[in-house]
Amino acid sequence: MQHVGSVRSNFGIERHGVTHARKVHWNLSRSALVEEAIRRGEGTLSADGALVVDTGEHTGRSPKDRFIVDDPSLTHRIHWGKWNHPMSPERFERLHARTLAYLHDRDLFVQDLSLGPPRGEPGPSRAIPIRIVSTSAPHALFARTMFRSPPDADLGLHTPEITLLHAPGFRADPSLDGTSSDAFIVTHHEKRLVLIGGTAYAGEIEKAIFGFLSYLLPVRGILPMHASLNVGQAGDAALFFGMSGTGKTTLSSDPTRTLVGDDEHGWDDRGTYNFEGGCYAKVIKLSKEAEPDIWQACHQYGTLLENVAMDPSTRAVDFDIDARTENTRAAYSLERIPHASETGTAGHPRYVIMLTADAYGVLPPLSRLTPEQAVYHFLSGYTARVAGTEAGLTEPQATFSACFAEPFLALDPVGYATLFGQKLAQHRPAVWLVNTGWTGGPHGVGYRMSLGHTRAMLRAVLSGKLSDARLSPDPVFKTGVPSEVPGVQRELLWPRSAWADKAAYDRQAKELAARFRANFEACATRVPREVALAGPA
Repeated sequence: MQHVGSVRSNFGIERHGVTHARKVHWNLSRSALVEEAIRRGEGTLSADGALVVDTGEHTGRSPKDRFIVDDPSLTHRIHWGKWNHPMSPERFERLHARTLAYLHDRDLFVQDLSLGPPRGEPGPSRAIPIRIVSTSAPHALFARTMFRSPPDADLGLHTPEITLLHAPGFRADPSLDGTSSDAFIVTHHEKRLVLIGGTAYAGEIEKAIFGFLSYLLPVRGILPMHASLNVGQAGDAALFFGMSGTGKTTLSSDPTRTLVGDDEHGWDDRGTYNFEGGCYAKVIKLSKEAEPDIWQACHQYGTLLENVAMDPSTRAVDFDIDARTENTRAAYSLERIPHASETGTAGHPRYVIMLTADAYGVLPPLSRLTPEQAVYHFLSGYTARVAGTEAGLTEPQATFSACFAEPFLALDPVGYATLFGQKLAQHRPAVWLVNTGWTGGPHGVGYRMSLGHTRAMLRAVLSGKLSDARLSPDPVFKTGVPSEVPGVQRELLWPRSAWADKAAYDRQAKELAARFRANFEACATRVPREVALAGPA
């Protein structure tokens, strides 16, 4: 094998069974990876220097293609079901051997990276060394952007705790490999190994690594969180939980506060910290006026744009076009955000914000949760998909994702919720539920809560102005609604008052409450009674 690149680990890729690659590119810089991607025809430069790529058939995650090896030593720990599909060790070994054979006589890109804060923070290091080996220069660029690069002086001794072999061009044979399709994302926890093939969607890399952390960290007392994190000048950290489309990235990117990260964090005995060194933002309908920092990051050299429309002549990108997919994405370094944290760390949160986009238009836009309600809503992870976003979807559809991350979690969600509840009890942050969805009626009748109003409510929360606010319980959801919020009309705070047809609101609210209760039945007997009773009336 020919090895290129100035910084190479003594822990060679032959340790992973890769022995006959053509050329191995070790820890290339972002600029070098962009050059390789252009040379190999794997991407195109935009007018501003971003690398624009097309991910082909897969423009989003493939949950049905996600597997965990059913090793006897851990089978009792894994939360098998809709999201975690078992693969036998024998099938894995066959697929692993076929993946290695595919890597033979190909150019490979190796990135030795780490998860967690950069070196220099006081106390024991939280960093977890990882390695990404890919046949694709853009995906190596994605990995280098999203995860942290250790100092060159440390790379010679880099020994990965997690290794990911990435072969987007290799397709599985379902009849032979036991997969659901020709795409696969397979995790073997005992071998500390992930295999990805048949899909070029870069988000599979990020979420596969997060899924691995969701298995490793809870036994160490660390809560892995699908959440963004920022911190104010007084050190007041705020966590933002939410699924895609609820505003997690947009709302955490506040120029008056330091952004620690937009997607994946840990909460341990020392505080909170970012696993990543980059952001992977959804950019459909991205606006310079509404999201100036993200807009600027997307118009810089070295940013990776997935499935974003681009004029073939001028090379200007257009974020309003969804011809390929609504799930257009941008991966950019946190360094591109002017107010990003240099340490990747914060203290224990003073505020926890749970974001939901309620397309039924019945949840209050802002309400405070008791600790029991906080655990209930954490386990519920509610949002709603709207009509028109998926084929056959003609009306809003309630979506519940435990811990706001269920598709990525390896263990029983009740375990994460229990750890979450313990940390709430110990550190006592104020927990608020924020509805960024509809008001005045459901989707198609009412209107989306304005970003300006949502930001005004968050400013009031994070400034402490609502710490002692008078709260009244919502008659259906029982959460505490403040009587007034600076900059927001009082009638907006109570969704029923915004509906012209009050009887229709009552029916819709009762229907959504019933959906909450039906969803929670699966874990109602496995949580404290106070939590089980904290849901809607």
